[in-house]
Amino acid sequence: MDLYLHIRVLFGMVIGLAVAHLLRGLALIIQHPKRYKVYWIHLLWVLFMFLYVIHYWWWEFNLTLVRQWTFPLYLFIALYAVLIYLLCVLIFPDQIGEYDGYRGYFYSRGQWFFAVLALTIVVDMGDTLLKGSVYYHRHEMTYNIRTALYLLLSLIALKVKRPWFHVFFAVFAVTYEVGFILLMYRTLS
Repeated sequence: MDLYLHIRVLFGMVIGLAVAHLLRGLALIIQHPKRYKVYWIHLLWVLFMFLYVIHYWWWEFNLTLVRQWTFPLYLFIALYAVLIYLLCVLIFPDQIGEYDGYRGYFYSRGQWFFAVLALTIVVDMGDTLLKGSVYYHRHEMTYNIRTALYLLLSLIALKVKRPWFHVFFAVFAVTYEVGFILLMYRTLS
């Protein structure tokens, strides 16, 4: 377990940066509400990312089930954390002055977010399998539904810019993530 604690420090720092980035973006909106036009669908994705980041930190505790750590495995987990950080940066950019608020940014650069989200979901599948078959089978049906739908909808979102689709996907993602967390992870085990 001491080795795992050492490993957890790296992805803990990266995830901490991701949360800080989201909170900084929200704080800027609160501090300067007239600087950029807020877009509620964008804010739903910010909420989703906050839930996803917190969820990631919680479910990575189950990496204690990994018996043998190797550098490639360590690198895989570190890259997963980096993808999550990248998602947070993509959903909340440092500057959006060249766009007409967050709506313009979301529809102009959203393909990057959804491409990285799809890649993150694929990496998540590998991460889940690393924790072993007992862990996977305990969450199999709910996890597989979540994974398949997130991946499918992310791939569709790469091409579709219609607001009704993005409303559906954002509301679905936030709702499913909350439900998944409440159903599967009330306690660490």
